[in-house]
Amino acid sequence: MRLLVIEDNRNLVANLFDYFESRGHALDAAPDGVTGLHLATTQVFDAVLLDWMLPRMDGREVLRRLRGEYGSIVPVIMLTARDELPDKIDGFRTGADDYLTKPFAMQELEVRLEALLARANGRNRRRVLQVADLTLDLSTLEATRAGQPLHLYPACRKLLEVLMQASPAAVTRQRLEYALWGDEPPDGDMLRSHIYELRRSVDGPFQTKLIQTLPRVGYRLLTGDVAADGA
Repeated sequence: MRLLVIEDNRNLVANLFDYFESRGHALDAAPDGVTGLHLATTQVFDAVLLDWMLPRMDGREVLRRLRGEYGSIVPVIMLTARDELPDKIDGFRTGADDYLTKPFAMQELEVRLEALLARANGRNRRRVLQVADLTLDLSTLEATRAGQPLHLYPACRKLLEVLMQASPAAVTRQRLEYALWGDEPPDGDMLRSHIYELRRSVDGPFQTKLIQTLPRVGYRLLTGDVAADGA
């Protein structure tokens, strides 16, 4: 399990690292909301542990932008001292999957994460993604467009999944590269080659182009009749 901890309390962050790394998990941390949002949208995590009161951008705004602007479905647990019912309702309505008030026991956080990820993985196994006339079945890995099967290499299928999960929001090049290669991307611009192959399958035979290049940013999958830029 790879976790992102967005928290400005250094002692709590240290305790989280000690506990979860000793159980074989990998963690990254951000001390403020701006840095946390950047990491959450450019890298791939299994879950995010998000404090409410953060410098530069509070946790509620991080979560609102993560769900709305970036279309991320990564599971998020709010970690906060705000224990009033209106605060909890606000957190869930903003997009939190769970809410844990401070102080808390590490064991409770661990079991909440396990339950949350089990539910998320169950949803993913059953889920069929759809954008416009493009579909991707996450259980069978079959992709179709306008009812026609698409033949995709594994790397292209993974890129398509990430783009469909985020659509219509943009996905940065860094996030796509991490989805394919983790922390060790290959030399050269292999991502561009994979996007080219993906475009040939998804857009090549069709009049409406769905994959759009955003210069100096990344790519996005459109939902309407908008011509895509070149790779």
